[in-house]
Amino acid sequence: MESNTTTSYVPLFYCVILAAVALRGLSAATNGQELASNYYDLTCPKALSAIRSSVLGAVHKDRRMGASLLRLHFHDCFVTGCDGSVLLDDTPSFRGEKTAGPNDNSLRGFEVIDAVKSQMDSLCPGVVSCADIVAVAARDSVVALGGPSWTVQLGRKDSTTADYAAANTDLPSPFMDLPALISSFSDKGFTAKQLVALSGAHTIGHATCRVFRDRIHKNASSDIDASFADSLKSGCPPLAGSNDTNLSPLDAASPAFFDNAYFTNLLANQGLLHSDQQLFGGASTDAHVADYAKRPRAFHADFAAAMVKMGSLGVITGTDGEVRANCRKING
Repeated sequence: MESNTTTSYVPLFYCVILAAVALRGLSAATNGQELASNYYDLTCPKALSAIRSSVLGAVHKDRRMGASLLRLHFHDCFVTGCDGSVLLDDTPSFRGEKTAGPNDNSLRGFEVIDAVKSQMDSLCPGVVSCADIVAVAARDSVVALGGPSWTVQLGRKDSTTADYAAANTDLPSPFMDLPALISSFSDKGFTAKQLVALSGAHTIGHATCRVFRDRIHKNASSDIDASFADSLKSGCPPLAGSNDTNLSPLDAASPAFFDNAYFTNLLANQGLLHSDQQLFGGASTDAHVADYAKRPRAFHADFAAAMVKMGSLGVITGTDGEVRANCRKING
């Protein structure tokens, strides 16, 4: 803050240059249809470092939170695009996406996003969107767990609505066979190889008993290692409704590290979810799984590229959206 007893002098031509640069940046930020990595350089230069610090703190307290924030971004982008719609709470006249089947009592991390939003509005009120916070938090979570980084394109606006029905239909299910998975990702513009790379996110995180119970008990197919299935049965009894919410790591080998162990697990028929193991075992995606199991750097590079692509799905820019004051509800 400047002293009341001093006056600083800035040449007029310098002011004109600064104004021109600022106007160009703001024009791209408010009216353009493309995202930019430097979107907040002028309007909130400390935004990215502040988000990173908050995410690192949250992941340090709870390693699972890294996977949860990554999953939150995925569930946002696959339903109406990366627009922050997944963050909206239900109201008496509005049903959001949080209570849809794939999300209800499953998605986590909302309080982390709330805390980051509060911090953003202390730094630069009304500037940083909730959708951008979710996208950056996903990247920083992966990095915090030892995974790759990528350049997050910024400038998303927040939606003023959500789509409960789409949240029930557009998100891939853990019970899907490979053709359905390929179709689900293809509908969003991803190749089968990108499906495999993005599925590698399951190298971190956990799943509840109810989504893998049948896989380990009925064992109708031969695509699960018997000793692996046996190791899970005590924590996930066969009776539906019993211990439904018990958790098991998606990657038992290194559940808190973003590495390529997920793929080596699949080679050994130790995928926790049916949809995971569908990627390997006489499948058209076998070669991609085997490659990522051997080449962790290739997996990291392809995962980062696919995340950049996912982050561009259905974004809202310009005046078509808003920057919410509260990530859980629309303005006004």
